[in-house]
Amino acid sequence: MNRNKLKKLFVGPFGAVPTPFDKKYEIDLGALNAMIQRMIDGGVSNENGVIKIAAGLGEGPMLDESEWAALLGTAVQATQGKAPVLLGIHHKDTKRTIADAKRASDLGAIGLQISPPVFNSPTQQDIYEYYYEVSNKIDLGIMIYNTRWMTWGKIDADTIVKMSDIENIIAVKWPGDPNYDDMLKFKDSFNVIDNSTNPVRCFKNGGHGYVQTILDSNPKHDMKVWGLLKAGKFDEAEILYHSVYDDIVEMETKVSQRTGGQSTVHKGLSKILGYPIGDPRPPSDPMSENEMDELRKLVKSWGWTVVN
Repeated sequence: MNRNKLKKLFVGPFGAVPTPFDKKYEIDLGALNAMIQRMIDGGVSNENGVIKIAAGLGEGPMLDESEWAALLGTAVQATQGKAPVLLGIHHKDTKRTIADAKRASDLGAIGLQISPPVFNSPTQQDIYEYYYEVSNKIDLGIMIYNTRWMTWGKIDADTIVKMSDIENIIAVKWPGDPNYDDMLKFKDSFNVIDNSTNPVRCFKNGGHGYVQTILDSNPKHDMKVWGLLKAGKFDEAEILYHSVYDDIVEMETKVSQRTGGQSTVHKGLSKILGYPIGDPRPPSDPMSENEMDELRKLVKSWGWTVVN
């Protein structure tokens, strides 16, 4: 593993792509291929964005082993080496995480987003040893997913600092708890990727990217935000980012009162823009007609073209 090379790739907008499903809720690999091509055509490339497969928004925990493998293989083939692809691994024990990681490597992923093994009720030392053992068994880059909102999912800043001796850890997905500026303790060891709708603050603190994106539906928007960040035009980046994402967060909050699922609004947005990728798997419901109408109005207010 070339750590310096991977650090150059773990940057920019990290797009957790929704998993496309057909009407029977089976994975739609053709729709995924089209999505990846759209992202690459929109500017996602090596050192300019990352594609995440089977992450939380991609309904990763709901996918079986054959499904995530097919999705990952399709995404890697679709990029043709033009953009980095990561696989999300969620809440698994050390043995299963290592097995999934090795399979992801065989399928061409350059890295993994790995969540803590929350169902093992880990201590901070358990979490350290988990990432240490996984790293020693694989040859892929790792992004730590600090899931502080989940019981047993929070990783203390001091634990992350301790992980500086784990070579394969390239990045930290940072939620900013309890103090956003705690990232300053480890920013020189890892690429810090914002996970709190504060990409500008993260970048000013020495961070390298952010995860709240719409790369799957309108990659040009996020690539413009990223370009402004790299150019040091922070006020413009702040305005452009929040001009869209604040509305999305508000819509997600509203929809979540009726039905769960991280992909619901993103799938509705893709449909409105003319790129239907199916509904989320039950028990999550799709957006209602009234919710879709409200989202269409928001899309028009952003100056985007509504197709459906």
